Amino acid sequence: MSSTIRGNAVIFTQGGPTAVINATWVGIVQGLILCKDITGIWGALNGIDGVMKEDFVDLMAQTAGTLQAISYTPATQLLSTRKKPGPEENKLMLDVFQKRNIRYVFGIGGNDTSESLDIINDAARDREYELRVFHVAKTVDNDLMENDHTPGYGSAARFVANAFRGANLDNQCFGGLYIGVCMGRHAGFLTAAAALGRASPADGPHLVYLPECPFNLEKFAADVDDAYRKHNRCVIAVSEGIEDENHTPILQVLSKDRLEADSHGNLQLSGTGALADGLVNYLKEYLEGKGVVKKLRARGDTFGYTQRSFPDQSPIDREEAINLGMFAARCAESGNIDGSCAIVRVSDDPYQSDYKLVPLKNVAGKTRRMPAEFIAAGGNDVTAAFVRYAKPLIGELTALGSLDMSRKVKF
Repeated sequence: MSSTIRGNAVIFTQGGPTAVINATWVGIVQGLILCKDITGIWGALNGIDGVMKEDFVDLMAQTAGTLQAISYTPATQLLSTRKKPGPEENKLMLDVFQKRNIRYVFGIGGNDTSESLDIINDAARDREYELRVFHVAKTVDNDLMENDHTPGYGSAARFVANAFRGANLDNQCFGGLYIGVCMGRHAGFLTAAAALGRASPADGPHLVYLPECPFNLEKFAADVDDAYRKHNRCVIAVSEGIEDENHTPILQVLSKDRLEADSHGNLQLSGTGALADGLVNYLKEYLEGKGVVKKLRARGDTFGYTQRSFPDQSPIDREEAINLGMFAARCAESGNIDGSCAIVRVSDDPYQSDYKLVPLKNVAGKTRRMPAEFIAAGGNDVTAAFVRYAKPLIGELTALGSLDMSRKVKF
């Protein structure tokens, strides 16, 4: 194979959207638009479904103003899918690639997307069709191998941190129990972000539960009992992916219904509110039964899609999303054949990052989890090391005020 080849480029997005995924593909377009070997830049609508249907939009024809506005827009204007390609899908896509002289493929997504691209890449090699295939990192779960962090995580973590700041103050007004369930199937990075808005040790979340640690309902109840007695209230952050020691999802333990799975085998763990409701009911029975409180004021929320597509981008997240897209374009222009475009951290203070191209198979279908040094002993909180790692990624949060209680009126 030659190092460069002349032809069209196609860009698609797959899996769950983020607040900055549009910024990434805008960065790719900005990087490709002056490349002499690129004859056209097309966006495939609904991921690989759009490739197979030849449902393309001309991204070169978009105005600079349109692309600039889209880079600030959450979710994906290219739409999405969770389809995993099989032999028939690969044949259809390769037929389209050959028919339309598509030589460059950019897929923006998480580990499922990287797996799909790896499958497409292998199929192209089997057919001996010269193709350049690049995966560009994206996921609010922050669970891609070879990445310090992924575009989408910083903005979603910013939302979670702010949501728990608000929930903590709300809970402070009346006391009681509050549980917020965050996304995170196997990795707890997003749930851990709930701790990033704490202003003092008395602030919630008082407890944080991540899928990296086996979850025991009895220990959970005892933890909440201790926190409630200490603070006379309790705010809890829980990952949707918490499992018991046998790797059974706690949602399955609490639910009588069988969990559904997508084409990649991922169980549906949130979206119904069942986990939050089940945990609240369990704790109400426990705490009222022990006499910790006569009648527990309790509420559980499932944050759901609001985490990943809330229109409040972390500034550094947007900047890195665009830069990673432009880096992917440079990798193609430089004659690279394939790979996954990842973010690496250069320094903590001041915070700086850079970009690298790694083998697709290093990322495809694999999951990165929270390192042990980010998880507090006992498995019910995060450490200062995690806070140092994540704080630069969410940007500055609005300062909140509190009354000076030493100024109470005395009679």
